[in-house]
Amino acid sequence: MNQFDRVTPTPAHEQAAFAWLSLLHDQPSSGDQATFSQWLQADPAHAEAYAQAQVVWELSEGPARTLANEEAFVLQGYLNAMNQARRSTIRRWSAALTMAACLLLMISLGSGWQPMRWVDDLGADYVSVPGEVRTVILPDQSQVTLDADSAIAVDFSRGERHVRLRRGAGFFSVTHTGEPFVVDAEKGQARVLGTQFEVRLRPHGAQVTVLSGRVGVTADKHAEQQILTAGQQVAYGDGAAQKQHAVDSEAQLAWRQGWLNYYKATLAEVVEDLRRYDPGRIVLLNDELAARRVSGSFPSKDPRAVLSSLQGVMGFEQHTVGPLIIIR
Repeated sequence: MNQFDRVTPTPAHEQAAFAWLSLLHDQPSSGDQATFSQWLQADPAHAEAYAQAQVVWELSEGPARTLANEEAFVLQGYLNAMNQARRSTIRRWSAALTMAACLLLMISLGSGWQPMRWVDDLGADYVSVPGEVRTVILPDQSQVTLDADSAIAVDFSRGERHVRLRRGAGFFSVTHTGEPFVVDAEKGQARVLGTQFEVRLRPHGAQVTVLSGRVGVTADKHAEQQILTAGQQVAYGDGAAQKQHAVDSEAQLAWRQGWLNYYKATLAEVVEDLRRYDPGRIVLLNDELAARRVSGSFPSKDPRAVLSSLQGVMGFEQHTVGPLIIIR
């Protein structure tokens, strides 16, 4: 094969390329540089994998540093809780965390280095993985359908039924027992006796959508309660709630049947949902593009086909390397 022919690197080539990229960004020795040169020339696929790694590195380094800072904070909290942390630990790992986050954004190795999801799952009783919509029966026979990549913790002690939404979204069909049923999400609550409703975490709060019955929603323990009935929705965050409004709750909750429906949603919101259905990583780097509006109905089973469809309409760029998609 001619050395200039196009080659397709294998996952092993990609992993090696990112490992070399990591090493070369950290003051390599002359011996490391010589070994890298030999590796690069040994196989055309090595050079192709390294070229792809450089492109993705340039695109993702900024978001990766943000991710590393966030996950270092979460990891520190977890270590503190286990009484094993020392301040020097995170200081010593800070550069490694940034590098790990870059590699995570680029290749999403295996289950990935994702402390935030790890900590969520550690404290959860029920979890759904990316791409999985899962229904579970709680001890009181209430039913919860978890959207993809979601987690809940359950506590039915002290005379109240409490469910904490730790990640993602859950659709609740509550059995009437006479005991209050409360879903805690961020600093707010949704409180019911018997009804069907969804609670969904958002980047800066949560959103409650009612399919049937009545739900009392408070943005925090000091806030005034809003009463929602069938076909109503409210969002809250930072201790304050927006005004409740009417929605097509069947359309909003169609994810249970495998459909994602949007009316004038931002592309950022759509990408946020698609991330839960894709086993890799989807990174949106263009803020102006993120704010553009989307309307339509899309099947959740193939998030990459949805992105390709949106690309044809909106004209954005996609860069794919293994399980990673970068949109700009």
